Amino acid sequence: MKTITNIFFLLLIAVSLSAKDIDIKEIVRQADEKLRGTSSIGEVTMTIKRPSWERTISMKNWTLGNEYSLILITAPAKEKGQVFLKRQNEMWNWVPNIDRMIKIPPSMMMQSWMGSDFTNDDLVKESSLVKDYEHSLVGKETIEGYECYKIELIPNEDAAVVWGKIYMWVSKEKLLWLKAEYFDEDEMLVNTEILTNVKMMDDREIPTHLEMIPANEEGHKTIMTFDEIDFNVDLKESFFSIQNMKRLR
Repeated sequence: MKTITNIFFLLLIAVSLSAKDIDIKEIVRQADEKLRGTSSIGEVTMTIKRPSWERTISMKNWTLGNEYSLILITAPAKEKGQVFLKRQNEMWNWVPNIDRMIKIPPSMMMQSWMGSDFTNDDLVKESSLVKDYEHSLVGKETIEGYECYKIELIPNEDAAVVWGKIYMWVSKEKLLWLKAEYFDEDEMLVNTEILTNVKMMDDREIPTHLEMIPANEEGHKTIMTFDEIDFNVDLKESFFSIQNMKRLR
C-alpha cells in the first residue's frame, strides 16, 4: 500500500513539473503568429447570417505584423472599392462612392464592422494577446479530434483592452488556434469564435473557416473563409498609407 501511495505521489509531482515546464505565453504567441505571419496577402469571403437573411462580402487583405493592415472590399457592387486601413492604433475608412475619407474614433471601436458580428476593434486589434494579458493553463480538452490546451487570458491592470477575460484553445500538436471565448468585464460571455477546416495555406497548416457567434443573439453568426493567403511577403510600412487607400484595386 505504501509503495502504491509513493508511486501516486511521484506521478503527481511529475504532472506538476510538466505543467510548469509549458511556456503558455509562447504557445499563445506562436498560435497567434501562425495565423498572421510577419506579413501576408490574402483573399477572404465573409458571410453574415441572420434568422431571415444572409449576405456575402468578398475582400482582399494585406497585413504587416500586428500594427498594419489594409482591407479592400471587392464585392458586392454596393460596397466594392471601400478600403479600411489600420495603422498602429488608428483606423480609417475610404468610401469612394461619396469620395470621403473617414477616421473611425475610439468611441466606435465596439460597433459592428460592415454589419457583421465582428467589431471595428476586431480589425484594429490594438491590444496584444501576448503583451497585454497574463496567461495560465486551466485545462486540456479535445476539439475536433485535436488535443488542446485551454488557456485563460486575464488583462494586465494597465492594459487598454476590450475584454475582461478570454479563454483560448490551442492544439498541442502544431499549435493551431481552434476556439476562443470572449467575456466582458462582468465575466459574461459575449462571443464564441470557432476555427475549423485546417488546410495547408502557403507554407503552413492553419484553420481556414472561422465562425464568430454572439452569445445572446440566437441565429446570428458571421463566417470568415480564407480562400487564399501568402505569408511573409515583402511589404513596407509605407504601403499602409492614407494615400494608398485610394489607389487599391
